[in-house]
Amino acid sequence: VQLQASGGGLVQAGGSLRLSCAASGRTFSIGTMGWFRQAPGKEREFVAALRWDTGSTFYADAVKGRFTISRDRAKKTVHLQMNSLKPEDTAVYGCALRQIYYIRYADAGAYPYWGQGTLVTVSS
Repeated sequence: VQLQASGGGLVQAGGSLRLSCAASGRTFSIGTMGWFRQAPGKEREFVAALRWDTGSTFYADAVKGRFTISRDRAKKTVHLQMNSLKPEDTAVYGCALRQIYYIRYADAGAYPYWGQGTLVTVSS
């Protein structure tokens, strides 16, 4: 399974960005796809996740109400729409995939497949 992330960049505080992550490879299933981020000098943290079979979504408190995770089932792609961005959202964002849904969706260690990170910089 390969994951290709895109959509990072530089934006002013209050602005918006949309990240995408496309999954590809030979026959595989998707249980959960998630987004994590790591800011300079900080540990990686959970941002959002989507359960593929039901479409249920989960968010970290820090982004709830500002970020929206969605999917395109046909393209095996998840999107992360980020609105009202704050300087503290600055980080490298990475997408992850787990083939079977697992309740610990916020645990980075539960995801065996990762895409490359994409940098999001929010200026004040």
